[in-house]
Amino acid sequence: MNIDNLRTSHWDEAIQEIKGTGPNRTLASECYHLWKSTRLKCLAIPDPVKSMLAELRKTYKLLLLTNGDTQTQREKIRAVGCQELFDAVIVGGEHAEEKPATSIFLHCCEILGVKPESCVMVGDSVDTDIQGGINAGFKATVWISKTAVTAEAARPHYTVPTVLDVTTILNNMNQEPLCLL
Repeated sequence: MNIDNLRTSHWDEAIQEIKGTGPNRTLASECYHLWKSTRLKCLAIPDPVKSMLAELRKTYKLLLLTNGDTQTQREKIRAVGCQELFDAVIVGGEHAEEKPATSIFLHCCEILGVKPESCVMVGDSVDTDIQGGINAGFKATVWISKTAVTAEAARPHYTVPTVLDVTTILNNMNQEPLCLL
């Protein structure tokens, strides 16, 4: 079942539960598509982040790696228009394994033509982003989190409250990496 049909089914189940009625696939489909279009219209990359990425791309190779359903992730990527901010965009759902599997991280390195030890993983998930970067042997990992506390097994090299702090970390690293994921 594709993601649109699956989500329409979820809407149908929710409507039935709330209204106490039988299936109404038409109403469920209308609700889902309204939700989806509204959601996509509201997605945006803040201008300061766009500017930072454009500036970083002058020095580093940048790759966007995201997990999830291919259709959903590609729709979000198109909606925010971020493709031109990166040298490559990889959607985990298009590959045999997703983050934190080492194979997807090594695939990203191959795409960029770099070695893992030349890469820095920047992400907001300790379980997928940070653990994957560590497993792949990346130079460093940067966790974007407002709380610097993690009970997870993976320990990031750096923790910052906002992605805008990544530039400071890169400037303070002893040896410059070649790419950022």
